[in-house]
Amino acid sequence: MQLYIANKNYSSWSMRPWVLMRHFDLPFEEVMLRFGKDSPSDPKSPFKNAILRISPAGRVPVLVDGDLVVWDSLAIAETLAERVPQHPLWPREARSRARARSMCAEMHSGLGALRRELPMNIELHMPEIGPRRLAESPELRADVTRVVAMWSGALDASGGPFLFGTFGIADAYFAPVASRFRSYGVSLPAPVQAYADRVRQTAAFAAWVEDALVEHEFVADDEPYRTAPAR
Repeated sequence: MQLYIANKNYSSWSMRPWVLMRHFDLPFEEVMLRFGKDSPSDPKSPFKNAILRISPAGRVPVLVDGDLVVWDSLAIAETLAERVPQHPLWPREARSRARARSMCAEMHSGLGALRRELPMNIELHMPEIGPRRLAESPELRADVTRVVAMWSGALDASGGPFLFGTFGIADAYFAPVASRFRSYGVSLPAPVQAYADRVRQTAAFAAWVEDALVEHEFVADDEPYRTAPAR
């Protein structure tokens, strides 16, 4: 299998299946398509031209397995869960599995203020930004409150250490959020902070971060990216 991704410093959607596959030791070849200095959404950018040759959706991540092309991070996760049923990518118990799917779908289609106002930037460490933006944005406060509620509810029901007991798709899906909270100094309740710390301490997460920190390639036209100090 080949997994097409973008810059590890920025691409939260790429991070999700990469961390999942790395955690479960699923063999794959990483293919990096770098954003470069153009906007990734620019139809004339080298990045857009490169990914369109792989997938008509024109976005990363993309999983290629022979002549099968799977785009979209959630579709990739579902495909992997079917391919390796011996691994508990989703919870084994049906009710927990439905809840995990619901949480991933909400992250996938919602929480827009969180993604917009606290963008993925692993190299960034500016803990003063999060409290300021939370104070200014009711939408961001609502999104952070919602994430805390989802994490707390899942941890209370499962007993931890991860959302549904063992590490799975839901944890990989929220791994970029754990990174954002750390980058921007978002204060969390102690049990939720402990969970975010556990996610960041997994070997797969640490491997992604290690690669991201050596990229030093900045996306144009985004002030937080251009001013980000290395941590």
